[in-house]
Amino acid sequence: MTIPNPAYSTRSCRYGAESLREAALLIRAGEPVAVPTETVYGLAADATDSHAVAAIYSAKGRPSFNPLIVHVADRTMAQRLADFSPVANSLADRFWPGPLTLVLPVRADSGLSPLVMAGLPTVALRLPAHPAMRALIRESGRPLAAPSANRSGSISPTRAEHVLASLNGRVRLILDEGPTSEGVESTIAAPEHDHVRLLRPGSVTAAMLEEATGLPVLIGKGETKIEAPGQLESHYAPSKPVRLDAMRAERDEYLIGFGLMPCHINLSPEADVREAAANLFAALHIADASAQQRIAVAPIPDDGIGAAINDRLKRAAA
Repeated sequence: MTIPNPAYSTRSCRYGAESLREAALLIRAGEPVAVPTETVYGLAADATDSHAVAAIYSAKGRPSFNPLIVHVADRTMAQRLADFSPVANSLADRFWPGPLTLVLPVRADSGLSPLVMAGLPTVALRLPAHPAMRALIRESGRPLAAPSANRSGSISPTRAEHVLASLNGRVRLILDEGPTSEGVESTIAAPEHDHVRLLRPGSVTAAMLEEATGLPVLIGKGETKIEAPGQLESHYAPSKPVRLDAMRAERDEYLIGFGLMPCHINLSPEADVREAAANLFAALHIADASAQQRIAVAPIPDDGIGAAINDRLKRAAA
């Protein structure tokens, strides 16, 4: 017999001491909570509790072969969960806390739920910079598995209202701390002894990884199976068809622009790719809610974080 998802009364509360305590109580009770990070809002639950992790998959409608990122409060917590090589330590020294996720061999005594790794011998770890997520990890006393707080495959949330629109009735509490600063999910990298594999682009670029380690960065190598979040061909997708590299809107299209151009909404009139990344998912949410039947997006340069923007857009259009 299939048990339906429980229907909750979802509350969105401004982040503060009282809402933090309530969120931590829910985490310790095995329930997921939506919480901001510097990248996007995450749906967090106790990474050591299989029932809690299963509740994340259920709320999102996420396929169970897609692993989750585990968020930690500090390096000490991270080192209890995974084995750190010298290359991994170099990357953590340079980019933690921040928007870099490291895929590392999971320790046999980690205590993590096997559902987090989705059958893999590795775990994806991140030490976030956002004070709300780090405070929730400390207050709950648990490492937190936290994919983006939206229905699986749909547009990632960068504001609390995006979470509410996607997961209303599927999660009890959303901690609202305003819009996220980065706007795209973390870079995911797998450090090896003589190179680094870039599994998902983000604001920590391939050039930055190479500079930090002195090693070559291989992009898109070894992706014969799902090793990390964000590798599904169709992901981050609106409900409407998406056309890329558009210089003007066709009939029934909502045009998302970049740089000086006629459009419905502009990611960055100054053609700043970092500003564009911060605005990307919010613009897609607005376009998806518009009266137009289709979405068009202007060309974005592939430089720096532009590679992450184009990765998300290609998957949104797939």
